[in-house]
Formats: sequence, C-alpha cells, structure tokens
Amino acid sequence: MALVGKRGGRNFGYGRQLSYAGPQALRDLFDGGHYGTVKAHSERWQAFVRWCRSEDGPGFNDARQINRQTLMDYAGHLRQQVERGELAIATAQNRLSSVNRTMAALRGDQYVKVPSPSKALGMRRTSIRHSVPQGQDREQVKRIVEVLCEHQQSRAAAIAQLARATGMRLREAILADLPRLSREANDLGRINIQDGTKGGRSGASAPRWITVDDHIRDALRFAEKVSPDGSRNLLAPNERYLDFLQGIVRPAREILHKHNLKGFHELRAAFACERYEQITLHPAPINDGHCYQLERRLDQEARMQISYELGHGRVDVVSAYIGSRA
Repeated sequence: MALVGKRGGRNFGYGRQLSYAGPQALRDLFDGGHYGTVKAHSERWQAFVRWCRSEDGPGFNDARQINRQTLMDYAGHLRQQVERGELAIATAQNRLSSVNRTMAALRGDQYVKVPSPSKALGMRRTSIRHSVPQGQDREQVKRIVEVLCEHQQSRAAAIAQLARATGMRLREAILADLPRLSREANDLGRINIQDGTKGGRSGASAPRWITVDDHIRDALRFAEKVSPDGSRNLLAPNERYLDFLQGIVRPAREILHKHNLKGFHELRAAFACERYEQITLHPAPINDGHCYQLERRLDQEARMQISYELGHGRVDVVSAYIGSRA
C-alpha cells in the first residue's frame, strides 16, 4: 500500500504534496498494475496540480479542499485553452476524466467529480473529419517553415517538418530523440517513434516503426541542426516543456494561422491522408476518394496501418484524420 498516513489526514493519507498523492492513490487503485493507464492519468493529474498552484487556480495542495466547484473552475480553464487553440478538445476531456478518476482514487468515493466532461466543456469531440486537412500541399508547408525561420522560430519549423513528414504529435516532435532516430534512419531505413507518446505506449511493448523517405531524412537533419547544444531533442537542457509551449509553440501558432494552417495537428492529418493514398493508390475519403466502395479490404488494411503509424490503439480513430468510410 502507498498510503503514508491516516485515511482522514492530508491528501486522504497519501502524503503532503498533491502532486505526489494522486499517482500514489492511482497505483493503489490499480494494485501496482496497468502501468500505461496509471502513467496517463498521473500526467494529466499533474496538469491539474499545476493549475491549482497557478495564479488562476485555487492554490490548494490538499485534496480534501477540492470540491465540485473546483473541478468546474478547472473545466472552465480547459475550455478557454481549447477556444484559444492551445489544447485539443479530446485532450481537455481526457484531462477532466483523469481528474475524476484520481479524485475517486484519493477519496475512495465518487462524490467529487465532473459528471460529464463533454457537457462541462460545452464541446463534443468528433470522431469523423468533415474538412479537408490543411497542410497537404508541401509547398505551403515549405513556405510556413521559411516564415517561421524568418521569425527566429527554427525549432517550431522543425516541429512542422517532423509532423508533416512522420505524423508525430506535437509532444512527440518536441521530445523526439533525434540522434537515435537519425541513426535508425541511416542504419535501418525506418524509425521507431517512442518519445513523448501517449498512455505509456513506448518501448519494445509498443513499437511504432515508420519507413523513412527523403522528407523524413530532411526533417530529421533540420531538427538536429536546430536542436540546442547539449540536447538530444528540441528542448534546451534546462528548459521546461511547459515553458517551451508558452514561449515557442504559442507564438508559432499565430504564424500558422496567418498562413492558413489551424495548427500542428493538421499536419498529422495531412500525413495520414498521404499515407492512405500511398497504400491504396486512392485519395483519402476526405479528398473524395472511394476506395471503401471499390476495395473494402484494402481500405481496412490502410486504416490499420495508419492507426499503427499514428500511435493509436483503435482503427476507428483514423476517421478523424482521413474521413469516414461512407
């Protein structure tokens, strides 16, 4: 048991720090197993703790102080981040759900929770894409990269290139082990995306190999070139991930918007559409392709492969990137 004090004590007996208490309670809840699930909930819990300690938060460091209104205030904070384009709807809902789960683990009951994260956020996550992904035109992406570099945003430019070439998420592109990936590209002709992945999907238990082409080689070379001295990724040795998001990614998004790109995630969708066409020799459904009507098995095989390359556990999620089968 990870319980370190009396059940009615500070943080319900799980220690003096809110950041420590949540993960400990989750480990107890899952009896030391389900590592990936515990890791994912713990990371989202830390985001909640950071908000609690921020100027906008309530300043709590004891879970006994947290009530339903606290969680609704946090939902409001997440909603503002989504509206500003700083957070995806799915990410916001996942963070609320993880806070619910962690509070239940700490308290031992379900009394303090957000009943419906989607309603609390006033938004619904979509599972099917209805708009053509921006960034499919490589010339457009090339121009955006040039403009970012002109604004001394070379690391943001590296993120854009990695996302478009490999389908990496924002976090994956920032934390990618560039020397390892370059070595794999040169020695094996493929790379294994492992750093910054979601839900504990890393290591030998969840390989994510992607065949290398010239676009990937160019993206890796550029990223290594702009990587800070002493670093293996795009973060400087003493730079915090959150500071990077605020100081680099947020200003870069304004440039993306001016050049008709909603965000880095659109480049991930553009990658998915390109891979679909490479695999099936048909345009993606969102690009008016009709492979599903013509060759359903090929469409399914493509979706399975793209799901694997994007690092998703469910094939149906691919519809959010390339469109539905209808």
